[in-house]
Amino acid sequence: MKRLKLEFLRRLIGGILLVSLILAGFCGPMQEYLAIPKNITLFEGQKLELENSVAANAGINGGEGNVKIAQARHAMKLEGKWQGNDEMVLDLAGFPIKKVDVNVLKDFKVVPGGQSIGVKLNTVGVLVVGHHQVDASEGKVSPGETAGIKVGDIITEINGTQIDKMADVAPFVQQAGEGGKPMDIVIKRESGKFNTKLQPKKDKQDSTYKLGLYIRDSAAGIGTMTFFHPQSKKYGALGHVISDMDTKKPIVVEDGQIVRSTVTSIEKGANGNPGEKLARFSSDREVIGNIKRNSPFGIFGALNRNMENGIYDKPMPIALSHQVKEGPAKILTVVDNDEVKLFDIQIVSTIPQKFPATKGMVIKVTDPKLLEKTGGIVQGMSGSPIIQNGKLIGAVTHVFVNDPTSGYGVHIEWMLNEAEINIYEKPKQQAS
Repeated sequence: MKRLKLEFLRRLIGGILLVSLILAGFCGPMQEYLAIPKNITLFEGQKLELENSVAANAGINGGEGNVKIAQARHAMKLEGKWQGNDEMVLDLAGFPIKKVDVNVLKDFKVVPGGQSIGVKLNTVGVLVVGHHQVDASEGKVSPGETAGIKVGDIITEINGTQIDKMADVAPFVQQAGEGGKPMDIVIKRESGKFNTKLQPKKDKQDSTYKLGLYIRDSAAGIGTMTFFHPQSKKYGALGHVISDMDTKKPIVVEDGQIVRSTVTSIEKGANGNPGEKLARFSSDREVIGNIKRNSPFGIFGALNRNMENGIYDKPMPIALSHQVKEGPAKILTVVDNDEVKLFDIQIVSTIPQKFPATKGMVIKVTDPKLLEKTGGIVQGMSGSPIIQNGKLIGAVTHVFVNDPTSGYGVHIEWMLNEAEINIYEKPKQQAS
């Protein structure tokens, strides 16, 4: 009988504890701790405060001391000491309630931009941007269209010879026209490469042989520098892909250059009509860097030398996507001549992205001076660096057509990734 009573008591106590734990899971303090991310990333020297209504105990479980924890009554403070990983264990009233992986990254800084830059892209081969009719003896015809060549195609070879620029095409056109033998053309298209034959036709008006194609071998424009890495001289700019104005397709880059540019005037934006910076390449046309990549996140390459904006010329820490907060921020951009200025904006919303994506933030211009000058976000402002709490968090990318005061921003970590800068590089193992 005594044994039965003890067993009953044991089960009763166990049941009460179980119910208490279940109920605790729905109480405020428990929910707050469960809401703490399972993974936290810090940079060396960075501090993070987690506020809670009831303090829990936190300790490092078998780690190497990469993270320092300071307890307070209603908060817990973390500090990244040095690069590496640790596991933090939270317990409440002696019961372990959560494990959190803390990853400390190497201290990393870049120099923010804001300068207006001129961009020249040289394509792979020559880009087909349109068709036209040749007034030949047998009637009007487009030989290129007859050969199956489409707008957006890239001509990479003619008769086995690589084509790099428009001047390379003319001798083959003349030779094929006079000889009456079609050219063997290699075309690069989104779906892959294919071969075709193209016979030029003689235009009755000017007696020259023509392809019936509009072609281009380079593109130029302006944008804004986002950042450069002082150690490697790698940079990122624009925050979005450069597409051909005629085909609307991303330009496949062979190489390119960036130069300084000067803003001459502003076409103010309005609802349904985005504005634009009007600028010219600086008179000296000095090349300040190359272009190696044109991606959805901007253009990337290496600078020949450091660039200064006159406001933030020293390396600045960055914030990862999950560290960006809704609220006030600033952008660096040029609206007159070549002077970089700081303007107020608001981070309306931000998405803590785990994978690269171009639209990570919604931003709104709040600065009265910028609104007066531009109406908000205008073309040419893309790439303007976004600063929050002394950290570079991203870049301006697109404007909302129906609301020029607002637009999208891209998180800086994805631009760094495209620039082939690895902020997640693991520490080298020390020799034993």
